[in-house]
Amino acid sequence: MARHPFTTPVGTTDEAYQEEILPHVSRTFALTIPQLPEGLRSTVTSAYLLCRIADTIEDEPALSAGDAYVFLGRFAAVVAGREEARPLAREVVARLSESTLPAERDLVGNMDRVVRLTQRLDAGRRAAIQRCIDLMCYGMHHFQRTASVRGLDRLSDLDRYCYYVAGVVGEMLTELFCSYSDGAAEHRGDLRELATSFGQGLQMTNILKDIWEDRSRGACWLPQEVFARHGVDLARLEPTRIDARFGAALRELIGVAHAHLRNAIAFTLLIPRNEPGIRRFCLWAIGLAVLTLRRIEGHPEFTSGVQVKVSHASVALTRVLTSLAVRHDRVLLRLFDWAAGDLPLAAPAEVRRHTHASIRAAQPPPSVFEYGGKEYRSERAHAPFEPTSFRSDGSAAR
Repeated sequence: MARHPFTTPVGTTDEAYQEEILPHVSRTFALTIPQLPEGLRSTVTSAYLLCRIADTIEDEPALSAGDAYVFLGRFAAVVAGREEARPLAREVVARLSESTLPAERDLVGNMDRVVRLTQRLDAGRRAAIQRCIDLMCYGMHHFQRTASVRGLDRLSDLDRYCYYVAGVVGEMLTELFCSYSDGAAEHRGDLRELATSFGQGLQMTNILKDIWEDRSRGACWLPQEVFARHGVDLARLEPTRIDARFGAALRELIGVAHAHLRNAIAFTLLIPRNEPGIRRFCLWAIGLAVLTLRRIEGHPEFTSGVQVKVSHASVALTRVLTSLAVRHDRVLLRLFDWAAGDLPLAAPAEVRRHTHASIRAAQPPPSVFEYGGKEYRSERAHAPFEPTSFRSDGSAAR
């Protein structure tokens, strides 16, 4: 994203601020969120921007692990309405370094605007967003504090990491979609079954694309378990020393990501045909992810995410073709097959089961945590594998 100065226009409403800041902090979501129907667009924008604030806090190198943990816990309390947004925003902005983009700094400083919009939502939507932020703030930090270039130990660790940074978003979107669309709500159970896989497919694609950028920051989200089978030591991995063994391990993970994206298509086709905006929101993200996997598979020697970036022409073609076919399930499946080409493929049902098993083994966030002699309390501890129950009217069941 650009580093040019960003200034919030004077007199901007909260709703207008969200629309103004979104393209400055995410090109992808600035493309997909406007496809959503009006009754969902602002809600999903708020939810995404809250996730982005959490990500900005966690990524700030000037913050110690302990300080980041406390700020994230307090931010979750702000979203839940247990703490005021402005004092926290001032404290965090004062600690941000030059490595944080100007737009991200502005977003953190204006978190109260986004929180106000969230607090106006009905109880069910607020609960879905709060649960996502609670789990993301805990899980993201849990993994970031132990990040190193040696990678994660096992594929199941990758599943859990993807759950905390993306799977919870898929679960949240499921509840938001179902609260908006009665037709989607009829498939709530099946959508929930596929939601985490939907999120993981998109996140794994980003992880594979950003291998070298992450390593430059001292992190690696690849599972050593997979690469060790092919004789690759991730701790010693260098972009100038890539060989066939690395390519074979990479292909194995591409196959897993591909399987998750197959589940993501199944998720999308459960959305009623009379909700083309929600379908486009999902389809455009899935289509770009599949094309990115094709680029990675075809150029395993890449040393920068820019080298495997999908071209503007391919983005435009994806938008046009999926929009034309948005109501036609068979055509959409054929388009997916065409885009995926001969990508390696793990069994979609098996990767979904494996992911669910890994999530069930994950430790839920604590209801109370302590740092610096102070005790911070969460409203409740959320079990990752037990999503909030919602009634058909969108309100949270207690």
